[in-house]
Amino acid sequence: MSTRSEAVLVDVVRTPVGRGKAGGALSGVHPIDLAAGVLSAVLARNGLESRQIDDVLLGCVSQVGEQSMNIGRQAVLAAGFDETVPAFTIDRQCGSSQQAVHIAAQGIIAGSYDIVIAGGVESMSRVPLGASAAGGSPISPRLRARYPEGLVNQGVSAELIAQRWELTREQLDAYAAESHRRAAAAWTDGFFDRTMVVVPEAPEAVSDETVRAGTTRDRLAALSPAFRTDALAARFPDLDWRITAGNSSPLTDGASAALLMSAERAEALGLTPRARFHAFSVVGDDPLMMLTGPIPATRHVLERARLTIDDLDAYEVNEAFASVPLAWAAELGADAERLNPRGGAIALGHALGSSGTRLLGTLIDHLEATGGRFGLQTMCEGGGMANATIIERL
Repeated sequence: MSTRSEAVLVDVVRTPVGRGKAGGALSGVHPIDLAAGVLSAVLARNGLESRQIDDVLLGCVSQVGEQSMNIGRQAVLAAGFDETVPAFTIDRQCGSSQQAVHIAAQGIIAGSYDIVIAGGVESMSRVPLGASAAGGSPISPRLRARYPEGLVNQGVSAELIAQRWELTREQLDAYAAESHRRAAAAWTDGFFDRTMVVVPEAPEAVSDETVRAGTTRDRLAALSPAFRTDALAARFPDLDWRITAGNSSPLTDGASAALLMSAERAEALGLTPRARFHAFSVVGDDPLMMLTGPIPATRHVLERARLTIDDLDAYEVNEAFASVPLAWAAELGADAERLNPRGGAIALGHALGSSGTRLLGTLIDHLEATGGRFGLQTMCEGGGMANATIIERL
């Protein structure tokens, strides 16, 4: 093992994204096999043997049912990796696979790893959102005592953000329509071809099922608010209730994986690093607002990197809801043209555990396509947290 090294990104792969419901393009594929497919693809594309991998880190949010029992290890075995290759599964909510990348890169920098695969998977058609809370409440008596008025679901948090930053329904819908336009253009241009891999169990899935090229603000305006209930309306009487299914990310299925290694090992293997990991941050934030974490996470990672927002050539800010990147951009003074330039999760889907490494792949592909140097990735996360990563294209 190296005593200390630079952590570099060699490759990123992902599956197409399928709708997270019965009949979705990937709904017939077991999540273990979804993850196994991207792990196998990483080895094959880079001429590696599984015994060369020090560890596999897999993000997954709903770790119950078909995604239980350390799905990372099950995926390693299903992929045919040597039994000596270990794996573990990470839950940092929506940022789970981004956190997997952080741990992998930090392990390389510390000299504990030479080669690692970090990725994620979520089959929201087979393991529905909230399934991990079945049979019991995730709110304990002590937690309830600290927040006696009660915490809320992410949709209500998105509403609170829209209210605080005075984002209108028209702004939210316009942003969502632009996400679909950018994503559709990226598919038409073949932008995702380098990162996309075939799912052997669903070879007919060749693109992201959730992208709607014809989406317009006027069409989105016809949708009703998705999270308003009488009880919530009574609790938050000032909310206009402007978050809909159209300006939110859809439930989806998918898997992704990134290959990280030390710069020395990449050179020894004759592999060309695509980027180096420049800085990391992870923060906690208000659990009621919940989705504002990318704002302090970005400030923290910029401070660590000794950069400003203007030094960044692109930023991937996960579009859990349109209000999240819009509030982030307003606070950071970000350039709208650099924000999710290939579309975001509103169009491309948000397969929870997989989204972190999916965004990383989009970011490095965009930097390479445009000649950019620095890119930022940040994710809002359940419970009021966020990860942020800055990479430097090589």
